[in-house]
Amino acid sequence: MAHTENFPLVNERGEVVGRATRQECHDGRKWLHPVVHLHLFNSKGELYLQKRALTKDIQPGKWDTAVGGHVDYGETIPEALRRETREELGIQAFTPTHVATYVFESDIERELVYAFRTTYDGPLAPDPSELDGGRFWPLDEIRAHLDLGPNSPFTPNFEQEFKRLF
Repeated sequence: MAHTENFPLVNERGEVVGRATRQECHDGRKWLHPVVHLHLFNSKGELYLQKRALTKDIQPGKWDTAVGGHVDYGETIPEALRRETREELGIQAFTPTHVATYVFESDIERELVYAFRTTYDGPLAPDPSELDGGRFWPLDEIRAHLDLGPNSPFTPNFEQEFKRLF
């Protein structure tokens, strides 16, 4: 029997007000649910971006935040950030700094995003089931590819968050 992922439903202060499945959170109901993002810089100031797997249900094949994932029901924000970072990039030890919390809304969902950053020069082990690789980008190269609409190589969420943070 397949495992059903359950996410907490939250208000805009992050207080848990219910529970829903992944499908319910992504089917257009726009129930607010928390996610974590980690912006991973190297010591040269370049930003690592992941290329989303073509099998993803949202924004397949686009470049996105180094780490991004849902908070599971019963999990804290720091626990989710560490789990997602370990699962997606194989990083065990890092020191995150919180940079923003905001609501992101797309055509099909609403997320309460907890965004963090860290500097890391160690080994990366991207999970091929989660992403199609990644690379460090100079910030000027990212800026040169912003605002291209449907031709953008980036997810709309990444573009919005990048402009908000950098």
